[in-house]
Amino acid sequence: MTLHLAENVQSQAATRTEPRHAQLGLHDEQVLEMYWHMLLARRLDERMWILHRQHEVAFHVSGIGHEGCQVGAAMAMKRRHDYFFPYYRDLCFTLTLGLTPRAMMLALYGKQGDPMSGGRQMPSHYSARELNIVSVSSPVATQIPQASGMGFAMQYEKSDRVVIVCFGEGSTAEGDFHEGLNWAGIFRLPVIFFCQNNQYAISVPIEREMPVKNVADRAYAYGMPGVMFDGNDFLESYSAMKLAVERARRGEGPSLLEAKTYRPVPHSSDDDDRTYRSREEVEFWKKRDPILLARKYCYEHNILDENKNQEFENRAREIVDDANEFARSAPYPPPEEALNGVWGDLPKF
Repeated sequence: MTLHLAENVQSQAATRTEPRHAQLGLHDEQVLEMYWHMLLARRLDERMWILHRQHEVAFHVSGIGHEGCQVGAAMAMKRRHDYFFPYYRDLCFTLTLGLTPRAMMLALYGKQGDPMSGGRQMPSHYSARELNIVSVSSPVATQIPQASGMGFAMQYEKSDRVVIVCFGEGSTAEGDFHEGLNWAGIFRLPVIFFCQNNQYAISVPIEREMPVKNVADRAYAYGMPGVMFDGNDFLESYSAMKLAVERARRGEGPSLLEAKTYRPVPHSSDDDDRTYRSREEVEFWKKRDPILLARKYCYEHNILDENKNQEFENRAREIVDDANEFARSAPYPPPEEALNGVWGDLPKF
């Protein structure tokens, strides 16, 4: 059975008077931290777009519009304890887990100091061993069965660690999605499958991607609950992920979460979204920008004011400027490093 989180939350909130974040066990400082990560991710993402348009970098995949669902989910994890399998839009998610803007900029430029690959991969291939962020595989959806394999290892070790894996709704048309969920459902693995549904698999609208209305509707076939929620509401994302993580940690098995969101920018820096969607549609969704909604919530509950917000903006600009200049000035890897880690030592005859 698919649960729409908003209905459940609203029915519970009707009898309580505390702010929504207090009902979820969040302090004002935690909400402010979530807003900060969203804002920093947005300003970093915007700079990456500009660098591409200025022909300083070759490629960029944006996470703009996804910040709300990502920051809420990341804050519900035990950072450096649980495992995370990202996908290419998870800039805000990985930033919240501890990946630095400098590291992201080094990867964007393909510079030698890139801690994810030494400048040998496309950007947005997030990974960090010390943060339990597992390296992205480029083919769409391949991270899903990998996450189930990690969940199986956690279960075998009798660990209380949980595995979270992210993907877009286009990934659910791949065989890897079905195999990963099937395996997790059979063995009741501690894996949360987190679909960030932005309604377009590159240029293909959702009604041409799948015959059911919601990704979460597919959960029943794999013996797990399916939960969908407003992905532009950071508190709904936190609530959904918190419940799923607690369930998995208790040994009650996997969950399929579906965050309904939208990307107001093209699929990537190589895409022209004007060929498949109207400007009116994009402008409509910009009014549901997750950062605008989070800022409004923080203002209403005296967590943030104009002065503090401007302080955040100034701080974000300084951090992005620093990361940009650090990466721009870093050396490129020497050509021979392309062979490192690819070929083993030749046998001696």
